[in-house]
Amino acid sequence: MVNSNTNALGIIFPNSYDSWVSELVNVRLMASIPFASRYRLIDFILSSMTNCDIGNVSIMVNNNYHSLMDHLGSGREWDLVRKNGGLNIFPPFAEKDSKPYVGRVGALAGILDFLRDQKEEYVFMTDTNIAVNFDFKAMLKTHIESGADVTIAYNEQELPECIKQNSSPSKGFYYTFDIEDSKVTKIYVNSKESGVQNFSMNIFVLKRDLLIDLIDEAFVHGHQYFERDILLPKLNQLKVYAYKCEGYIARICDLKSYYDENMKLLDDYNLNALFSGPSIYTKLHGGNPARYMGGSKVQDVMAADGCIIEGEVENSILFRSVKIAKGAKVKNCILMQGTVVEAGADIEYLVTDKNVTITAGKEMKGTDTFPVYISKFQTV
Repeated sequence: MVNSNTNALGIIFPNSYDSWVSELVNVRLMASIPFASRYRLIDFILSSMTNCDIGNVSIMVNNNYHSLMDHLGSGREWDLVRKNGGLNIFPPFAEKDSKPYVGRVGALAGILDFLRDQKEEYVFMTDTNIAVNFDFKAMLKTHIESGADVTIAYNEQELPECIKQNSSPSKGFYYTFDIEDSKVTKIYVNSKESGVQNFSMNIFVLKRDLLIDLIDEAFVHGHQYFERDILLPKLNQLKVYAYKCEGYIARICDLKSYYDENMKLLDDYNLNALFSGPSIYTKLHGGNPARYMGGSKVQDVMAADGCIIEGEVENSILFRSVKIAKGAKVKNCILMQGTVVEAGADIEYLVTDKNVTITAGKEMKGTDTFPVYISKFQTV
């Protein structure tokens, strides 16, 4: 795990893009959305940071953060229980006239004194709407060698339709850019261009002192967004460079993409691409291994610990402690922790939240283009 510190601290924004997955964030935020059978989305970025010896990580929560705090605890699973640094969770300020922050500027303005007190020279900032095993050390090395003021991670891909459909100021912004010799020459806000784009991963690195100066100036002028209000107007003043990520990336931009990105991991090629690097850590539960009872039929299934399967399951993702009763049929489904499918039920293309019960004999079917979502604690 972590033996020494990289000369950088991490700042994670777990509420970014909550509005894109409104079904899944009624009781949680983007960062704590369950993913890949036993993980939460924040596990990937947080594990990547600690695997790269970043031992000082701050989480800038805004709302619906209780499930995230329960998941992270003291940060022990990520080796972030430290006398100096470690895991810091910053809730919104509880002042009389305070409101939830909008964009990174307001959030960072509230912790400027904290940033001034830190010792690390560099700062990484990132969101949690992607699952990726990311090499922060390689990005920092490239940033330093290039002499850049700010470096942004990106990948090359076509813009998903769900991204384009969510392109409105009320739902936040996404960014693409033009690059010449690794330098970002133009930044586009909510572009709808077709074809392969240089698509920002919203992972940034810059010197801590520079970040403090930029936020100080931006906050005074009422600015809100780091990319739109700071970087874009200063492209001719700052050396903004791009760092290309070649690894596997799963982006979540709506319920359908959440469903699809989970299902892709049933393919061993995608699963290995995401998990073949350094370990991804998560909260430990200490449950028993999944149990496949006599007479059960299972094909292409990812099942977490604590599952009990007596019926038929095909092409599905099962989170912890899911129970499939004898005679039940489950196909093309994502069943979150504690879901119970009773005897004789027949379900297909469902996404169930935690502790959902599908009663005996019930038949429920969505489609591959429109999976049906059932919210937490529901009995149907």
